[in-house]
Amino acid sequence: MSFAISVANLAKKYMIGHQKQERNVTLRDALVNGAKRFTAKLRHPFAVSVNASSCEEFWALKDINFQIKQGDRVGIIGRNGAGKSTLLKILSRITEPTSGSVLIAGRVASLLEVGTGFHSELTGRENIFLNGAILGMSKAEIKKRFDEIVAFAEVDRFLDTPVKRYSSGMYVRLAFAVAAHLEPEILVVDEVLAVGDAQFQKKCLGKMEAVGKEGRTVLFVSHNMTAIQNLCTRAIWLENGTLHSEGDVMGQVSSYLKVGLRCAKITSDVPVSIGPDVQLTHMEFSPNLVESKSEANFVVELCSRRAVKISALAILVYSALGERVAIFDLRQAERVLALDGKTPLTLKGRVIALPLVEGVYSIGLYIDYGVFCGNLLELIELAVIEPPTKFGFTPHPPNSRGLVELDFHVW
Repeated sequence: MSFAISVANLAKKYMIGHQKQERNVTLRDALVNGAKRFTAKLRHPFAVSVNASSCEEFWALKDINFQIKQGDRVGIIGRNGAGKSTLLKILSRITEPTSGSVLIAGRVASLLEVGTGFHSELTGRENIFLNGAILGMSKAEIKKRFDEIVAFAEVDRFLDTPVKRYSSGMYVRLAFAVAAHLEPEILVVDEVLAVGDAQFQKKCLGKMEAVGKEGRTVLFVSHNMTAIQNLCTRAIWLENGTLHSEGDVMGQVSSYLKVGLRCAKITSDVPVSIGPDVQLTHMEFSPNLVESKSEANFVVELCSRRAVKISALAILVYSALGERVAIFDLRQAERVLALDGKTPLTLKGRVIALPLVEGVYSIGLYIDYGVFCGNLLELIELAVIEPPTKFGFTPHPPNSRGLVELDFHVW
């Protein structure tokens, strides 16, 4: 099988300027300092002036080497600032590398940020044809896929409206539909899909999977490890601008989660307002990383401005794709949940055996105290990993096991 992308000794350097600023400078001070510099220049015209700013080298990428085969679906993972977006911009020919080489076989369609590749003054219809032309397609080829693109993007009512008037969600829907349907050999997608709603995200993931199965190459950057696992077959892990490792997606994601969240206790300590009277002052799951089917502890702390009675309170658990997995109903028959306006209400609990398949889950809260009733979503993240198997074989990958790890026995 031939290579779609080959990267050798790739590096990208940026120059960061640091401006020295004087504090509390008045207009009089600025005029005096300017006069002094002018006088010094007249006395010593060939002297080197001292600049108030300095530059620092920053290597966004350094010594990157990898190869991607045609038909591979590759996830690019790493923390913020690891160099993921810079790498995709170089592969998309938006940014030139400082050194090294990139060989690409085939047309590349990129969706890196809202607005990439679109002309804001043109209509949705005109931008479809413009993007197709940029990809080297004939007008007849674009017309052949036109109806399919419009149906996927769900913007038919606004097709002849300039895209500068589109919402960010509409913009992304059309941009992704164009990038995915105009038959590029290589499809490059950054975290921009997070702008769309959950239903459209699922639709996009399904389309990218179909593109990969058709033999085309997909590069996907996301912090959503479940989406990476479901979509990709390989993963490239970047760390501080260097290639940490690459390989099978399950192994890479598992190692990344273990390193990034080992022994961490992720909490929400910034007060979150819940309606006019109540605040969530602390929320915690620990340990975080937690092994599937193992014990986990949680804490919820609330305070209020006045006395209120809470009629319903529940912890919400969502998958990375936004599906509700479970709730923990915190109401108790022997205890009325109430706040007196002075003392915080603290609820502590334990999950005896957390039955979730490996992945990253979002934790929220539902509360009803009369004047407010609703959900607070994505308060903290809970990372679940698969415990070491005792049976001498590799478990099925998470994307084939659903979301819940059931206890069972065979006899």
